[in-house]
Amino acid sequence: MRFAMSNLFGGQVSPLKTRNLTKSFIGGDGKSIDVLRGVTLDLSLGEAVAIVGASGAGKSTLLHLLGALDRPTDGQVLLGGREVAQLGETELASVRNQYVGFVFQFHHLLREFTALENVMMPALLAGVGLRGAQERAKMLLREVGLSKRESHKPRQLSGGEQQRVAVARALVNEPIVLLADEPSGNLDTKTSELLHDLIFGLRERREVSFVVVTHNRDLAERADQTLTLEAGRLQPSTQV
Repeated sequence: MRFAMSNLFGGQVSPLKTRNLTKSFIGGDGKSIDVLRGVTLDLSLGEAVAIVGASGAGKSTLLHLLGALDRPTDGQVLLGGREVAQLGETELASVRNQYVGFVFQFHHLLREFTALENVMMPALLAGVGLRGAQERAKMLLREVGLSKRESHKPRQLSGGEQQRVAVARALVNEPIVLLADEPSGNLDTKTSELLHDLIFGLRERREVSFVVVTHNRDLAERADQTLTLEAGRLQPSTQV
């Protein structure tokens, strides 16, 4: 870890925390639309939280705010004890790259690069030397069962393999939080189960906190807690 987790937030271990998070957009009629209304979340080290809710409820918007891909209209997001709204764009990009790992429904691998090169990329952007980035990437590809596919490009990999590469890439900078948006949404049932096993195994071994947005009941049930986003607020789920 890059910092003393035990000293965060008055002694409470919380790699990711939000306080009264609000996000509004201006609609076509010029009126404000409140997508998120006072969302509060306190994530413990190694904790897995699933967020469910109807389509259009704002789940992806919330995930983008948690990962500092967007800024809130009001409220706070704290990553590793740092309020992201107070950071400039350069520092924000650095915090995002080092502290947060992203896995999306679509793998977003760079098609002209090999699996190894795709996993190396975030480490290189973070200033890790070529040799160090390669060592990290090789280790992670071995951990996700793809050591023999290092030189393959995305088009040469199955859907499940592509997502495993994406998971390895998300973890290459040893983030404190892994954020996933429907990570198995494009996969069949068997491949989805294998991916879920992989993610939760990595979460436990690496003690990384995990927030997943999903419609997949089986995936949500594996989390430590499931929250429903409804009317712009998070509340304990009754769906699982």
